[in-house]
Amino acid sequence: MIRVILIGYMGAGKTTVGKALAQELGVPFYDLDWYITNRMRKTIAQIFEERGEEGFRQIERNMLHEVAEFEDVVISCGGGTPCFFDNIDYMNQQATVVYLKAEPEVLYKHLAMSKNDRPLLRGKSQEELITFITEQLEKRSPYYTKAAYTLDVSLMDDYSKIKISVDKLRKLLNI
Repeated sequence: MIRVILIGYMGAGKTTVGKALAQELGVPFYDLDWYITNRMRKTIAQIFEERGEEGFRQIERNMLHEVAEFEDVVISCGGGTPCFFDNIDYMNQQATVVYLKAEPEVLYKHLAMSKNDRPLLRGKSQEELITFITEQLEKRSPYYTKAAYTLDVSLMDDYSKIKISVDKLRKLLNI
């Protein structure tokens, strides 16, 4: 049975690498945020607005417990998912957890293309964004580094390098 959960900061490539890995392995791929959106029939932003972060995090935890029970699956989680409740410990019990790690400047480049789509990033200058990412990484690092494996994805800046990252991940996990 294959059950892989990818964690890391937003913009690290969890969904991109997760989809590619799942396709190569011939197993389903689930993005936890998409799963929540489909199940709740609301956007993440709507859930945050209606229930606040605490309400969203509770829903996220419940949905994580659902998808982490699936067999033969690759799952990507939101950047904050491992940092709440006992989520990271639960993930480690249920699956092989991989932290996709990238430097703040690399994450900035990935996020700069879509920063208007991400409420936490709207209206920030380049310097403010890099500072914000750096501070968030420092806070989240104790959770991220509890993953069984870490894969540096700093060089994943075009589609040919996604394949390289997936190959490295398969080698790392021996799958």
